[in-house]
Amino acid sequence: MFNYEEAFSRNIGWVTKEEQQKLRKTKVAIGGLGGVGGDHTIVLTRLGIGNFHISDLDDYDVPNFNRQAGANMSTLGKPKAAVMEETILGINPEATVKNFDSGITDDNLEEFLEDVDIYVDSLDVFALEIRRKVFRRCYEKGIPTITAAPMGMGTAFLVFMPGKMSFDEYFNIIDPSPNASEYEKEQLFNDNIIRFVIGVSPSVQQRHYLVDRSSVNFLKQKLPSVCMGVSLAAGTLCSNVLKLVLKRGEIVHAPCGLHFDAYRNKLIKTWRPWGNKNPIQKYMFWRVKHLLANNS
Repeated sequence: MFNYEEAFSRNIGWVTKEEQQKLRKTKVAIGGLGGVGGDHTIVLTRLGIGNFHISDLDDYDVPNFNRQAGANMSTLGKPKAAVMEETILGINPEATVKNFDSGITDDNLEEFLEDVDIYVDSLDVFALEIRRKVFRRCYEKGIPTITAAPMGMGTAFLVFMPGKMSFDEYFNIIDPSPNASEYEKEQLFNDNIIRFVIGVSPSVQQRHYLVDRSSVNFLKQKLPSVCMGVSLAAGTLCSNVLKLVLKRGEIVHAPCGLHFDAYRNKLIKTWRPWGNKNPIQKYMFWRVKHLLANNS
């Protein structure tokens, strides 16, 4: 028979018994269940988080095998959301899971964030518009938000706290003008993806060992990713979820962030007042755009 206290008893010591019960009552919303999202979901479940709102609209495919926790021959072609729901309940049969298996939309955003204690962002890097809407609504509702991205063989993460710097202020994503041509919209989309990447990873450490720049093509929604970065992202993000939920330990939040790169053996704490409007970020935007243009 399943017993919650026994199942998560090895957490005790790093958390108290009272804190474990608080984790049990916590509700986390996770947007995206692919690379980082699958790992985030499993680690948070094993931490003893007891309530989930999860969302993904994709199925597992062979290219997911190199990094996604739920991807294997037995799940090929199955919905990621269904597999992750089964995984959560397989670890903790007492957990409650609300599955938004058609994705996060304008119509279900309020329901997705209902009574949520924290939002974990693991949407596809190219899903900028719905990401902006989720972060904006979380900010309005006073919900802490956190994103940890796999950057090469490392991870960079950002936390956005209620009443502090917002996602919109930090990333400075630019909307197209009403009269923009399709070409102009494509170029702006490409630029906004660069803004998002350098915003999450201001140090862009991973650029030093990218051996094939042709593997990066934002317009084709193509980026390389390996499991080491995914695993490091999950450990980093979930540790900070614990601190936020239990209200203990220092929280590094925007405009500050952290980027640990295991390949380079470097941990960099970044500070970018004004976010992507910072002169350093403007230079980095130009630099990354120039590098990608020369290797496209």
